[in-house]
Amino acid sequence: MEHTPAATTGQLHAVLVLAGSAGGIGAHVRSLAQGLSAHGLDVTVCGPAETDELYGFSATGARFHPVEITPTPGPRTDAAAVGELRRAFARATLVHAHGLRAALLSDLALRTARAGTPLVVTSHQANLATGVERRLLRLMERRVARAADLVLGVSSDLVARARTLGAADARLSPVAAPPLPLPLPEGRREAARAALLGPKDAPDRPIVLAVGRLVPQKNFHLLFDAASGWRGKDEPLVLVAGDGPERELLRARITSEKLPVRLLGQRSDIPDLLAAADVVVISSRWEARSLVAQEALRAGVPLVATAVGGLPELVGDAAVLVPPGDRSALSEAVSGLLADPVGRADLAAAGPPQASTWPDEAATVAQVLSVYDELTTQNGH
Repeated sequence: MEHTPAATTGQLHAVLVLAGSAGGIGAHVRSLAQGLSAHGLDVTVCGPAETDELYGFSATGARFHPVEITPTPGPRTDAAAVGELRRAFARATLVHAHGLRAALLSDLALRTARAGTPLVVTSHQANLATGVERRLLRLMERRVARAADLVLGVSSDLVARARTLGAADARLSPVAAPPLPLPLPEGRREAARAALLGPKDAPDRPIVLAVGRLVPQKNFHLLFDAASGWRGKDEPLVLVAGDGPERELLRARITSEKLPVRLLGQRSDIPDLLAAADVVVISSRWEARSLVAQEALRAGVPLVATAVGGLPELVGDAAVLVPPGDRSALSEAVSGLLADPVGRADLAAAGPPQASTWPDEAATVAQVLSVYDELTTQNGH
């Protein structure tokens, strides 16, 4: 849909830009678009056409302006994207870009179309690349940090990184916790477990659950390393829900090492999987505000996670944290919890109170509105 001018004279027109939906970015932008529109802002969302199909930005009260921002740079594709962004920014009061690629192209478009328009950038991801790619990404991050009027980091480590890279103003702005799931009917745990356990499994066989895209960041290899040590009559069944480029590599490990792991593929029944699980594990190299961590704590399922990124501030004392990359620590933490019903019950009870401290969608939108008001007032809009 093509951009059209703001309907009301003096109405703040915010343009939200995203390159894709990875890491929950799409869900966050949809939440902002809906909340900001409900507060009377004129909102346009710019991003690849498939993001509107996935998240329904057009149904939030915002306009959707398709801009094909590719995952990697390309002279022709980037020039076309910048041209489309210029059109979308023609009457913008403020631009809010989400992620590095969206921010880079938004800055280029603003320099030639709307110089002086405030640029807010939300940083959602750490730079986990290596070698030359890491150095190139760092250069891009530095440019974005210095170009933005304000960088919002979804976790404290991202805020600190933005300041190190030269951001004039960087602040914490956590992404809203997802809505509470409906309570599961009585007896759902037993039914969920029965659907997951095999015919040769004991009915009380422990279930360890991991959820996420099968990509290097999630470091499922660390979980597999830990699982190789869980042998004997109480060996847990490890279930991994998700799909991604490492699927065949992980499947090969399961077969060759005879690991007690099953890949479930992409699932839409995460509440049922949580109901069946005795422990949830996050083995990632980095996370900001992990969705599965939030879901586990809200559902009262014990969580073991690596102490990376924003996870420690997210879970507080309501989870067991282990050093990243430490196979022995992860293995011992999980096996220790499985052998300790009292410890599991304590963690289960601690989850919902910790979850109640997280900002909801209304609080997140209110913070963003306050930021917009501050920046547009400074710029005389």
